[in-house]
Amino acid sequence: MHLPAKSPLVYLFDWGDTLMRDDPTQTLPMVEWEQVAAMDGALPLLAKLRQTSRIMLATSAAASNEAQIRAALQRVGLAQYIERIYCQANVGHSKSSAFYQFILNDLSLAPSDVLMIGDHFDNDILAANAASIPAIWLNRQSKDVRSAPLHGTIHHLSALEK
Repeated sequence: MHLPAKSPLVYLFDWGDTLMRDDPTQTLPMVEWEQVAAMDGALPLLAKLRQTSRIMLATSAAASNEAQIRAALQRVGLAQYIERIYCQANVGHSKSSAFYQFILNDLSLAPSDVLMIGDHFDNDILAANAASIPAIWLNRQSKDVRSAPLHGTIHHLSALEK
């Protein structure tokens, strides 16, 4: 898969380790962590994408509800770019094809109008693909590249800035 020739109507971003640095040792909601940080490149990318597309968050974070997620995004200056937050608490289940189908139904969009970006291959990429949503795997961990008709790979968020 190549990056879409035209901007999708909606960019769906994963939260942890895609837009904000995750710490798997933490058990509290991210907003309560002493230190939080945006991922490198997240702020300029969202500012640019927001000029032509809508931006949503799709996360299966279980420790945070929608208000807590928005407050954590606010701490790093990203909240202003995120129109809607879809999380386990307000969708009713974690990421699966049903999770993504809920988002499509809620936004009244076709899968081709959306692009999912996330760092977890199974939950972010394959689950979105199961709902026919194209997806980009953000692989910061290795040089591994996975490509199929509905997904591709980038190694840094800046690769989305065409």
